[in-house]
Amino acid sequence: MTVGTLIPKPCAWTPSPLMTWIDDELQSLHLGDQRLNRRGRLLLERLFANPQASLNAACQGWAETHAAYQFFDNDKAQPERILQPHQQATRQRMAQHPVVLLVQDTTELDYTDHPPTGAGPLDAEDRLGFLDHSHVAFTPAGLCLGVLAVDLWARSPDGFGQSKQRQYDPLPTKETYRWLQGYRLACRTAQELPQTRIISVADCEGDLFEVFVEAAAPGGAKAEYVIRVGKDRALTERDPQAGPYAYRKLRTAMDSAPLLARRQLELPRTPKRAARTAALEIRAQAVLLKAPYRKHERLPEVQVRVVLVQEVGAPAGVEPIEWLLVTSLPIDTAAAVLQVVDYYTGRWPIEVYFRVYKGGCTVEQLQLETAERLRPCLMLYKIVAWRVLYLTMLGRDVPDLPCEVVFTPQEWKPVWRVATKKGLPPQPPSLGALIGLLGQLGGHNGRKGDGAPGAAALWRGIRRMADLALAWQTFGPEGHQTSPVLRE
Repeated sequence: MTVGTLIPKPCAWTPSPLMTWIDDELQSLHLGDQRLNRRGRLLLERLFANPQASLNAACQGWAETHAAYQFFDNDKAQPERILQPHQQATRQRMAQHPVVLLVQDTTELDYTDHPPTGAGPLDAEDRLGFLDHSHVAFTPAGLCLGVLAVDLWARSPDGFGQSKQRQYDPLPTKETYRWLQGYRLACRTAQELPQTRIISVADCEGDLFEVFVEAAAPGGAKAEYVIRVGKDRALTERDPQAGPYAYRKLRTAMDSAPLLARRQLELPRTPKRAARTAALEIRAQAVLLKAPYRKHERLPEVQVRVVLVQEVGAPAGVEPIEWLLVTSLPIDTAAAVLQVVDYYTGRWPIEVYFRVYKGGCTVEQLQLETAERLRPCLMLYKIVAWRVLYLTMLGRDVPDLPCEVVFTPQEWKPVWRVATKKGLPPQPPSLGALIGLLGQLGGHNGRKGDGAPGAAALWRGIRRMADLALAWQTFGPEGHQTSPVLRE
């Protein structure tokens, strides 16, 4: 990691204590009007300082709130323009790393209780909202580098629930087309960042045969991929025991694949699963997949590499892990297949990102009445969610960095004084230490077995830090130090 690019650059206007990183992140923001640019920066500051607050509560007074609504009503404040400088900064961060996982996933935004105009049905006609398909960049260690693209759409109520009838419609007319577009985005990014290896990662929903075909086609720099299989695909070999027209199935064929590795995997706690350690057996082999039927085109057979991950000795009453992963990466050694598994589990942080985005930023509580107002606001919250998760993981990834790499003195000093009840140290504390103090302010107990603070504790700590930083700057403790400075 190149530390220098994390240090806020000097800005042409006077930032608040929390604004320096925002000015750096949005330095290329161009909405066609300097006043709009300044308003966008100020809104991002307000939302970051109080991510769980309503828009009215996050803004300071009615005049600022009214200006925020005018901003979201302005035709120049398009969501693509608002996200563009963050996308540019994300690419710059990606270029600092040898390997980046570009993870794509879809989440629901549920506005059933207060649907804006433009909302559509989710999984039922009486549940209304939007689908958010995001492409988020992570290092293999889980550091969130930013959001590279967002596709936000609403389903049409016409024809809702007719997916079977539309099964053979042209791919570009279907929601699944977004997964192929996501792989193409990864390939374009690989061409833009030739020194960085881009791995496109997706869960079962991304199991699209056209992705495998496009990745295998000759020509041009391609991103690698790791995709979990969502359907039991057919091989090109006949299976006479299953019938005269039957073909062997991928899952059955993988049972005879060579066992290449074993691993103990720590499964984190989720809302649906308790934390546990899973013992895994990992098999791998290359196979030739039979092309599925497409009404409007004939697809070729394609050879892919497949990794089967199976849990052995799972606790009673617990469904054992079984992942079938298709990949373009090497699988010929134990180290290679373990790396494929690592890259697949590297998609888990996008689930945390969505929890920060929806739970920490409470975006489903926004009441902006129209989709046109909602979209630019959601782009600002995308950046807020990235920053919270970025700080959470940066403190774990490089805990020994000086905290002033990402926090200003007006931020860390009051946090130190309030959390430790001690005078200021002669040198800024480490980033890991300060993240621990922010977690403490956000309710993290910090006991021996608690681990590092999570995103929820951090976003609560950031909320308190904003108030402390404002008071620190307003009342000027630097000018009349009332507490002793610690000496070595």
